Amino acid sequence: MENVAELSEELNTNTRLKAKLLYWQGWRVARISEYLGEKAVTVHTWKRRDKWEESTPVERISATLECQIVKLIVKENKEGKDFKELDLLMRQQERLARVSKYKETGKESDLNPNINARNEAPKKQPTKNDIGDENTKLLVDTFERNLFEYQRVWFAAGQKHSIRNILKSRQIGATWYFAREAVCDALITGKNKVFLSASKAQAHIFKNYIIDFVFKTTGVELKGDPLILPNKAALYFLGVNRNTAQGYHGDMYQDEYFWIHGFEEFQKVTSGMALHSKWNETYFSTPSSVNHEAYPFWTGQQFLTDSERRDKVKIDVSHAALKNGAVGVDGQWRQIVTVYDAIDGGCNLFDMNKAKRRYTTEQFNNLLMCEFIDDSRSMFPLSKMQGCMVDSWLVWRDFKPFSERPLAAGEVWIGYDPSGDSETGDGAGLVVVSPGNSTRPHRIIIAQKLIGLSYEAQAEEIRKICDSFNVSYIGMDITGLGEAVAQNVEKFFPRVTRFNYSPEVKARLVMQTQHIIDKNRLKFDAGRADIAQSFMGIRKAITKGGTQITYVARRSQATGHSELAWATMHALSNEPLTGPSEDGEGSFMELYE
Repeated sequence: MENVAELSEELNTNTRLKAKLLYWQGWRVARISEYLGEKAVTVHTWKRRDKWEESTPVERISATLECQIVKLIVKENKEGKDFKELDLLMRQQERLARVSKYKETGKESDLNPNINARNEAPKKQPTKNDIGDENTKLLVDTFERNLFEYQRVWFAAGQKHSIRNILKSRQIGATWYFAREAVCDALITGKNKVFLSASKAQAHIFKNYIIDFVFKTTGVELKGDPLILPNKAALYFLGVNRNTAQGYHGDMYQDEYFWIHGFEEFQKVTSGMALHSKWNETYFSTPSSVNHEAYPFWTGQQFLTDSERRDKVKIDVSHAALKNGAVGVDGQWRQIVTVYDAIDGGCNLFDMNKAKRRYTTEQFNNLLMCEFIDDSRSMFPLSKMQGCMVDSWLVWRDFKPFSERPLAAGEVWIGYDPSGDSETGDGAGLVVVSPGNSTRPHRIIIAQKLIGLSYEAQAEEIRKICDSFNVSYIGMDITGLGEAVAQNVEKFFPRVTRFNYSPEVKARLVMQTQHIIDKNRLKFDAGRADIAQSFMGIRKAITKGGTQITYVARRSQATGHSELAWATMHALSNEPLTGPSEDGEGSFMELYE
């Protein structure tokens, strides 16, 4: 302490040192001499002998720091600000010492000692799909804040009941909702989630919803298949292949189960995923036919005990009974949500006038009002169409839907059913078929509806297909806007085949397609229920004159329907009438005649 006191006294009395510090602060010699009461020549002598100008910036700062530190140390009755300043100056002096050492060694670790500690510590791999607690809370808050009332009912039912079974209208956000519900619950509870759909492609709609939700909310991009969350919860996305769907466990979500082929057998496998009491099951779908294998599952008759069957117990599955949700004697919580229920629940996404113009009464009731289809008079009943459904991601190895040339140089046929009127909502159907042969079936690889497009825009959609595929055939109906579309298509594909509809032409198209389907030579992705629905809508009818049989999809005024079915038939008509037959029987023409 005495040494410090002596140094402090020296600082106070050493005019020469004061002069040097003032010079380093930028004072001129003349001003310094006036301030200290010394002769200018004396100050100039000190400057020359002590080499003030030759000192480095580090030396100047270090000397200044030392003086101020000493003054603060020896000061009696220090205040809080003195201690703060002293701590700051000591840290600055330590930093200057590191800078001086770095000049000697050139090692960055001398500037930052944390570098050595970081280099010596074991490498920690970043956590995959690391969302974090704050982002988890943000996701849950966002999920709960953006729900319609009927979706809040689904959420509440999921907290109370182990089995939820929902019959729903199209486009009310069921897949969107359950994707969000599942990922939020998985982050909180660590429970696995298993998403099942008619095909793996359809199941990945769940995955895309989840990835999009998490990324837009948190900026974190989930990766992997399955998606593994930081808490080890796994999210699996599966098709209905019973061999690949076994062995998983978790809360199970099954989408559009009324369109799954072999549902009864598959349900035995999938329900085992959630057999333990901690797992829940969720089933939701638009209705198909009362003849579907899932209908007894919906009505509960599949799970009634023998005594309940003897007593003829019935579960009321009417809309009136299930509008608000109800639990049946089989333990399932059921609900029916029509498009009007969704609108009453806050869903403002529908233009009902457009929907009523676009669909027949039967289609409207099936797609939006949750009524089952009576396909007993259909030329293509559901039982036949289910035989066409496959999990395309598993069995179509040559088809790469996201590449620039999805089939490489593979040949395709285009079928087109044009829009009758761009302003009435009458849609057009565009289908791309990969033709088969005697050992391989035809495949519908693209099927899309085009709504409200002019004939030029419709032709442009066909041109885009021609740019991505090796197109060898285009067939289209030329009624309505059809001829105008055909003339525009001819500009880039001169060999357009026209169909001018008559009872005979329709009969040939329907019977040829029936023959192909009966021979198991047409396939499409099992997730495309809309293709099956389109075929199921075609029925036999009598012409207005009452003299001939024809084939129609029931139409409301100014509306055309079953576009995808007719477009498919236009494409398949390119198969020769003596086309491939798996069993070697006679040609189609022989059957037709």
